[in-house]
Amino acid sequence: MLIEFSVQNYKSISERQTLSLVASKQNDLVNNIFNIEEPKSLELLKSAVIYGPNAAGKSNIIKAITTISELIVRSATGYKSGDKLNIAPFRLNSEKINQPSEFEINFISEGVRYQYGFSATADFIHDEWLYAFPKGRSQKWFLRLWNDEKQTHEWDLGTSLTGEKQTWMKSTRPNALFLSTAVQLNSTQLKPVYDWFYHKVKFTELTGWDHEYSAQQCLNEKKNDILNFLKAADVGIDDIHVTKEKFNPNDVPADMPPAIRDLVIKNMQGKDEYVVKTLHKNESGDSVPFDLEDESQGTRKIFSFAGPLSHSLETGNILFIDELNDNLHPKLVEFIVGLFHDPEINKNGAQLIFTTHETSILNQDVFRRDQVWFVEKDNAKCTNLYPLADFSPRKGRENLETSYLDGRYGALPMIGRWEKA
Repeated sequence: MLIEFSVQNYKSISERQTLSLVASKQNDLVNNIFNIEEPKSLELLKSAVIYGPNAAGKSNIIKAITTISELIVRSATGYKSGDKLNIAPFRLNSEKINQPSEFEINFISEGVRYQYGFSATADFIHDEWLYAFPKGRSQKWFLRLWNDEKQTHEWDLGTSLTGEKQTWMKSTRPNALFLSTAVQLNSTQLKPVYDWFYHKVKFTELTGWDHEYSAQQCLNEKKNDILNFLKAADVGIDDIHVTKEKFNPNDVPADMPPAIRDLVIKNMQGKDEYVVKTLHKNESGDSVPFDLEDESQGTRKIFSFAGPLSHSLETGNILFIDELNDNLHPKLVEFIVGLFHDPEINKNGAQLIFTTHETSILNQDVFRRDQVWFVEKDNAKCTNLYPLADFSPRKGRENLETSYLDGRYGALPMIGRWEKA
């Protein structure tokens, strides 16, 4: 489970910003929190929502966590010596642009709390560190620090870390993470850390997921879960029929631009594709099949969400979604959030962190005050992230949506007068 995440000097984020899922001491909406007994008593939030105007940096908060996961996974499997890293510092400050971006995350994996972080430029990893807290006690597992004067890394491999440490250290390329390198070279002790990022951290951007994962789940004995999700979301689908077929180039529309059509055929040649039929009952009670493409954009998005959401709730993933409201009715957004808050459904520690413009769910019946966050840019065009709890809204009495739209919490677009040239 995610405890908190911090980032600085990344895209629109200049100074250190922290998103915390540690619950405050307020005693309302207790179903919205997990009570963690081991390794140390802790209450964590099941979800967090981020509001703010367009271009204020909401998406960059989400992208920061995807950057950590990408670097961890690709350091083990993809990056070669000399490859550029996907790191983008804050560019509107002449000093920041030449400094490394920094990321740090606190989380629990297999009952142990970890504090892991690194700083990096596009050229190489500067610093990297990992602390573990088995039984609540701090252990330094490794420190990797860049010595700018000597132009080399200095290492402090703690005694609590066991295994072929010298081999792992010597095998770590400048643009690779020590964590990933050691796991690739069979460090069983570090594997739970790597696995948390690889298996537990999931994310989607504005376009969401495609329909393939949900379709695949329907063929893997999860059809009833997907169908029940769709019925609960009230999209009018009575049944689903999914088949897997070899890609047929003749199915690519003839009116597609030739260059794009050729590229699609080249990328899909010989691959399987999932054909999804939605079934609706007519007035006689007979099932009438429709192509998934015949459904509304919102229904298609709900189907695409069904598989990943169901899997995340079942396995306890940490799910990051950018613009959850896109093409979804406000009640569907509330429905999805409610799944994570429901203790009968969310039994394995799944968490949802998302951005949205949907303010109808911004009320104290859905969220605790410590679950709501805002972003806005200051005069230097830097993203600032801050919680609703900073404003101490009156418990159970203040209309959060009205107060937000009235500007009490900031994080609103400053709409000016448009004058045509």
